[in-house]
This record gives sequence, C-alpha cells and structure tokens, in this order.
Amino acid sequence: MNQITHGISNNALKLALQYMESNPEENIPKVIDLLLTFIKTEDGRKKLIAAKRVMQEPGNPYRNLIIRGFNELEPMVRKRFVSNFVLNASMFGPAHAKKFAEKYDCNIPWAILMDPTSACNLKCMGCWAAEYDKTDTMEFALLDRIIREGKEMGIYFYLYSGGEPTLRKADILKLATIHDDCMFLAFTNGTLVDREFSQALADVGNFMLAFSIEGFEESTDYRRGTGTYQKVLEGMQHMRKAGAPFGFSACYHAKNTESVGDEKFLDFLIGQGCMFGWYFTYIPLGKEADPDLIARADQRFYMAHWVREMRSRKPVFLMDFWNDGQYVEGCIAGGKNYLHINAAGDVEPCAFIHYSNANIRTVSLLDALRSPLFMEFRENQPFNENHFRPCPLMDNTGALAEMVKASGARSTQPLDIEDVDDLTAKCARAATEWIPSANQLWEDEFPRHAR
Repeated sequence: MNQITHGISNNALKLALQYMESNPEENIPKVIDLLLTFIKTEDGRKKLIAAKRVMQEPGNPYRNLIIRGFNELEPMVRKRFVSNFVLNASMFGPAHAKKFAEKYDCNIPWAILMDPTSACNLKCMGCWAAEYDKTDTMEFALLDRIIREGKEMGIYFYLYSGGEPTLRKADILKLATIHDDCMFLAFTNGTLVDREFSQALADVGNFMLAFSIEGFEESTDYRRGTGTYQKVLEGMQHMRKAGAPFGFSACYHAKNTESVGDEKFLDFLIGQGCMFGWYFTYIPLGKEADPDLIARADQRFYMAHWVREMRSRKPVFLMDFWNDGQYVEGCIAGGKNYLHINAAGDVEPCAFIHYSNANIRTVSLLDALRSPLFMEFRENQPFNENHFRPCPLMDNTGALAEMVKASGARSTQPLDIEDVDDLTAKCARAATEWIPSANQLWEDEFPRHAR
C-alpha cells in the first residue's frame, strides 16, 4: 500500500505539508478537514477530529508538542511522520489489519518489535535481554522479509531492541530507506549515537530513537555503568542538532521511581529535545534476577497519577507501558497490538514473555500469529476486567503459566531456561500487593464499571 492507492497522491501530500509549514497553527486544522474526505473508517476519523480539537486549544500541551515538531525537526522528518505514522501506521494500516484479522481469525498487531542482534556493548542490571545468547543475529534478508510480510497485513510501524540495535546501524538505516512508507524506532543505550548516524536519521526521516535513561547521572549509571549517562546526553545533543526525532525510555523500579517520576527530570529531558517518553517497569526475568527491584505498589500507583498529570501540562508524548491498559483494553501483547521477535528468530508474545511455539526462520509471520501461544493470548485477552491489571505475568498470578502449559510453548532463554511457574512465583507477591491500588485507580477512572 502507498498514498496513491489510498487516494492521496504524493503531490497532494507534498502540497498539504507545504501549506502546514507556512502557518502550522492556523493551517493544520484545514488540512485535517481535507484528510477527513479521504478517511472513511470511524476510528481514523475520530483520531483526526481529536487532532483538530487539539490544534484549536491554545493551552493544550499536545498542540505545543506539534509546534515543537515544526520548530525542532527537519522537514523530511515531518513529512515522513505525517505520511508514514499518521496515515499509513495509524489510519490505513489498521483498517487493512482488521480485515486480515477477521479473515484468518487471529491477532494482527499494530507494531512489531524485533532484535537485529542480541549483542550489546553494555551489561545493564536487570536487562530483560540478558538471558539471550549474545551471538544471535537476524540477517538483513530476514528483517526485510518480516517487514514485507507485515506490510501485506497492514503493519507499518517497526521497532528495534536487542542487544543494542545500533550495532547494526548500516542495516537498519538501509531498511528504513527501502521501506520508506513505514515508521521505525530503535530503543538504544545511546552510547553509539554519533553525529554521522544522527544526520543519517534526519535525512531518511522515518526513523526515531528512544534513549534508555534511568534518571539523572547516579541513577542511570547505577544500572548501566559509569559514564553511560554522559554518553546518552551526547547522543541526544547529536540528534537535536541534526533535527532528528528522539525521545527517552525509562525503566522504573524500587530504587529509582522517585528519580524517573520527577518533574525536574522530565523538564530536563524535554529541554534536551525529547519529543516522547516510554515508561516500563522492572520485570525479574532470569533465575538470578532480583525480585526486590520490582516497583512497590505505592510506586506504581504514584507513576500512574504522575504520568497522567504530566500529560496534561507538558509538551511531550508520554506512555506508561503498564499503567495505560485503560486506553488499549488491557494487555497489548500476543499480537493484539504488538509482538516481539528476538535475535534468534523466536516469535514471542511480548519482550518480557520469553516463551514461544514459533521461529520466524521456519514459519511465516502469519503462521507465527496463529501459533498455539498467540492463540491462547487472543482467547484470554483481556486478562482482567480492571485494565490497571493488564499483564498475565505481573498482575494476574497464574495466567501466563496456564497459557504456556496449554500451548506447549518452550522457554526462549538458552542461557537460563526458566520454568514458567518459577517466574510467576517471583511476581506473585507484587501482583497481590498491587490489587488494592489497581482497584482504586479503576474506581477513580471508571466508577460505574468498577461497581
């Protein structure tokens, strides 16, 4: 699919973008009115109408974020974001994916997370990828095949993790160039992001970075090693000077929640040029993982409120991977909204769920989505009516173990094969302690549904 087959020619899109560039505050609502003549799906129209409303509210932080994009990013970045992310990934792709899902009776994700390599130049404490074999890699042809098969299903958003994906700079840049109708994002430790790479990302336009950071210098270097924090800031500076798009990724745990969930820290990151931020919570993967690092119930409760408050005031797009279940009806794994393919080719329901029935080297992407474990996810989602308890591992004791056993899935951690019951046991206390807080959040957000 491309803009022409959707009814929007490249020339029309170019003219619309030029029109927005001349006066974004005044002209973006007019361009949205034009797009509404092409967008026929109810979901797509709702998104556009919401965007128009944002631009008509002078104090809206998302309006200010959009203006930041016009002031701080290269024109090619803005063009690719509109054509690839707004139109292809968020409008046309999902409509096509929905038909595909109905035809084959399986989940079709909005995004695919995959690992070009399991190698990494750091060894971060508690890393979810630490239990993979560090020699695993997916060759260029395989990565390209996954994207091509995904596009046939309507998937236009591809994310890279690892290992450290920027160890494969040349390949992932080439993929973004070839698939110039898609949007790409890499989660990176930031230590290899130099001026040349940043400029290349600005030139290609459809590739974002999410820098991993755990707070200010002491908190970040605690998990990632001395000197990492300064390297991250240097990488951000290179990206900002190039006008390339980037944000941050932060894992909050028992020892750093107060650092990550600090308004001064968020203001600092916005000042560095971050346009978005992803928040994750620590998961004790691996037999040697420390369950005491799991964020306490009061810390997770705090983050749920804090992120929502920051969204109402700050010109940055924030996501809380564990506390935003209300917006996506619970867990998004298992292909409901995304899946993970590790560097060995194992197709996993989630980056934090290291079990699988399928390897992408021997099956198609569609067959992987129809594998027993993925079908278990489809049949059981949502795992809880309270979407502040979305996760089958961290929030619903026993749910993951039941699905893994029913599907006959195997562990994908060759260095530390972990029985699913042992993994679940490490999370059981946190899951139980979270229930009262989750119920209070659900009652506050949806009082009629919670009764």
